[in-house]
Amino acid sequence: PSVAPAEWAPSGPHNGPLARRAGKGPPPRGPQALETSTGAPALVVDPKELPEAGPHQHTKQPYVTGTSVLAFKYKGGVLVASDTLGAYGSTKRYKSVGRVRTVGQGTLVGASGEVSDFQHIMTDLEALDTSDFCYDDGITHGPKEIFSYLCRVMYNRRSKMDPYWNSLVVAGFERGEPFLGTVGILGVHYTNDHVCTGFGNHLARPLFREVDTAQLDEEAAVKLMHDALRVCYYRDKNSINKFTLGKVTAEGASVSEPFTLDTNWNYQRFINPAQFSQGSW
Repeated sequence: PSVAPAEWAPSGPHNGPLARRAGKGPPPRGPQALETSTGAPALVVDPKELPEAGPHQHTKQPYVTGTSVLAFKYKGGVLVASDTLGAYGSTKRYKSVGRVRTVGQGTLVGASGEVSDFQHIMTDLEALDTSDFCYDDGITHGPKEIFSYLCRVMYNRRSKMDPYWNSLVVAGFERGEPFLGTVGILGVHYTNDHVCTGFGNHLARPLFREVDTAQLDEEAAVKLMHDALRVCYYRDKNSINKFTLGKVTAEGASVSEPFTLDTNWNYQRFINPAQFSQGSW
């Protein structure tokens, strides 16, 4: 008997080997038309047969995080410092994460919290800087404009229930005046002569309040910052003895190479911290 010309059902990387069809008229369509040469169901996914997708989920908690950022004004500029640890939970996983970065020529941005969110924020800020360069009109975003931009970004993401899990510090020098401000995960922001994030609010700011930092020269300001970093390293388990120090003056912004500090662990309270503790333990 005569045989009609052979036709093949649609194939693809997810369909598997398909049997040849013979007969008159167009081949049947749909998943039911796909038959394998062995008689087993074809490897095809019908979107209608998939379970309904759940709600779109956002980051519920940070994973790789950085701890405190410390900053204060001094006579002639602003200092911003942090360690270089990216902690995976309580594991000191990444030890060369720069969390104080320059933006443009006269602004520093530091961040604690989720490292990947900070990287995303820096990508946006670099796009702003590139836009300034492309316009080539001699006008650039200063520290106050960048601070205002970040305040709007943080509040916008918070309003979408998908916040950036960061606390940010913005420092700069513009029109002969130092600038320093901070903005948190909810978009709450303020400016001051000294600001900190994380444990630094409890460990470092009391040291800054003891002196008028705005009247310190650079040498005294660096010494004060080193003392504050040392205290944070002693008391914060998610800190390491590897720091970067950013400085912004009328000449511009810069960030130092990583450095370590001299430490002393022979204090009596360090040797026996529970000696005078109250309680049954």
